[in-house]
Amino acid sequence: MKKSDIPDISIIIPVINEEANLERLIPYLKAVADTPEKLEFIVVDGGSSDNSIAMATTLGAVALTSPKGRASQMNKGARSAKGSILYFLHADSYPPEEYDRCIRNAILQYDTAGCFRLQFDSNSRFLDVFAWFSRFNFQICRGGDQSLFISKTQFDALGGFDERYRIYEDNEFIGRIYRESRFQVLPQKLKTSARKYRKNGLLRLQYHFARIHFLYYKGSQPEVLYAYYDKHIKSN
Repeated sequence: MKKSDIPDISIIIPVINEEANLERLIPYLKAVADTPEKLEFIVVDGGSSDNSIAMATTLGAVALTSPKGRASQMNKGARSAKGSILYFLHADSYPPEEYDRCIRNAILQYDTAGCFRLQFDSNSRFLDVFAWFSRFNFQICRGGDQSLFISKTQFDALGGFDERYRIYEDNEFIGRIYRESRFQVLPQKLKTSARKYRKNGLLRLQYHFARIHFLYYKGSQPEVLYAYYDKHIKSN
């Protein structure tokens, strides 16, 4: 395949006060990409008080603003994206080398959305166990920390992220992918920050995540999920 025929990937990174992480992440994404010239970087800020927007611009990313909420921020990025493939990535998550080649191959060969396996930047055996389960292709094993790639055509057909969800927007959207098409978990590992576990405690945070999963599966409304999260979980 000629490089001119390789589909573009728009990498969409929702942020609030992630200046320091952006300074590390975007150069990393360019350095380990197979064809960095085919990538578009879109940073969508939800109301930072630091210099996230200026940092994104300095590093060559498209910098957008949006109301606070990852669903709104990621939808805003998707609407402006020029690539035929969308890749949603947290600012503290680092995909594997040649991640763009892996993503293109998955979509071109299998016509499927997907993610990478998970690894935490921690020596905790407890987190290693939870990361190990990310290899299984079940909806319950998914989460936004694993990142998400999807063709823009499929994203639009599914209606994008549901902006009623102030949390759990990744899981809700991925659930629609599982129900309506196929999902692929690539064998390569993405390394993400365990900072929320360090702030909240390993067992405590995992317990509350499990409770949020339970509330969702029993049919609780988005505002109920957010109220529980806001009460029990400290944000970064």
